[in-house]
Amino acid sequence: MPRKNAKKPTEGELEILQVLWQGGPMTVRSVYEELSKRKPTGYTTVLKLMQIMVDKGLLNRDESERAHLYSPSLERAHTRQRLIDDLLERAFDGSAKQLVMQALSSHKTSPKELDEIRKMINEYIRGAK
Repeated sequence: MPRKNAKKPTEGELEILQVLWQGGPMTVRSVYEELSKRKPTGYTTVLKLMQIMVDKGLLNRDESERAHLYSPSLERAHTRQRLIDDLLERAFDGSAKQLVMQALSSHKTSPKELDEIRKMINEYIRGAK
């Protein structure tokens, strides 16, 4: 069960969470192999980081088998929301407008993506009424 005060994941922890969200429960070896495809990393580094993540309440560990299985304590959407809330407050003084404008100006957005964003905003407005 995740702690209510579970800390936000670091960059390395977020990489591990991404692997587990995509692949489901895994052993340390499986996570290590997946991460190694992206960048060089050590097995013991991954092991230690995953142990810390269990202590922080970011991962669950199933010890019923010889090879322990790890899974995220929180859903991807919940973790993303926590990260966005923190970023919004710390970097944008709570302004969603400033966050969106920064995202749009710092990343090439296709016309299709812009159209999807417009549709999402319109749906949000309709739901808020």
